[in-house]
Amino acid sequence: MPINPVVEDELDSLTRSLLLPSPGAGVYARTGLFEQVVEGLSSFITRHREPETQILRFPPVMSRSQLEKSGYLHSFPHLLGNVSCLQGNEAEIHALVERKEWMSELSSTELVLSPAACYPLYPMVADSGPVPAKGLMFDVASDCFRRESTHEVGRFQSFRMREFVCVGTPEQVLAFRTRWVFLAQRLAKLLGLPHQIAPASDPFFGRAGRLAAMSQLEQSLKFELLVPFRAEEPPTACMSFNCHRDHFSTVWKLFNENGDQAHTGCVAFGLDRLALGLFKTHGLDLQKWPVVVRENLSF
Repeated sequence: MPINPVVEDELDSLTRSLLLPSPGAGVYARTGLFEQVVEGLSSFITRHREPETQILRFPPVMSRSQLEKSGYLHSFPHLLGNVSCLQGNEAEIHALVERKEWMSELSSTELVLSPAACYPLYPMVADSGPVPAKGLMFDVASDCFRRESTHEVGRFQSFRMREFVCVGTPEQVLAFRTRWVFLAQRLAKLLGLPHQIAPASDPFFGRAGRLAAMSQLEQSLKFELLVPFRAEEPPTACMSFNCHRDHFSTVWKLFNENGDQAHTGCVAFGLDRLALGLFKTHGLDLQKWPVVVRENLSF
């Protein structure tokens, strides 16, 4: 009896041409073609950066104590990655690596893998003094890590995040978020991406986390720009628009010049997911992409 051949999914086929999997699930080597689109996206995003935005680029690791203080450990412990090392003198370390159970000898350092590009920013802003009346804008980026429970296409464990962050009055932050919800839809149209905006919540941990997620939805604190990757599956979040209210300002004592507590908000671009969405929409041959898309990405 003949065996029906397995038909490769279009998205899987695209991914196989663009990303080379490593032994670690959700971690990929990226081809030159994929990087060309990511670089075009980065330039495109930069051209829409608001005036007087300060630019900061962070390494893929950050202070463990700062992340703990921010509340991340209690909200998202299931996503956290820690940096651990062998300790001791040369002889002691040599003896440890000869053991099969050497991993049990690892000791935590003061570093964790950054789960989002903006987390190292807030204590730095607090250390710089009161937030000026006009507010502050930042452009931050980092390689990030989240220990995802599943690893379907587009759910990277290691990924690149670009963020625009606003620190200011509640009105300034809400206006910033509102501006970007509308601007992001225009940018998606310029890139020829099918999309929709929807309310969302973060993947909080445990029963208390489910209550936090419900509250986040009820207060409309988070929206996402969703792009379809597979017709039979829910669309994938490629951008998010977030109002943190006074969470980070309470943790880090962020105040305006008049002594009022500052608010914070951010818009996050998932560069790798956006690139995948572009390939899924327009195909592998960049020369066949719509002219307007190629021009916007400087091809």
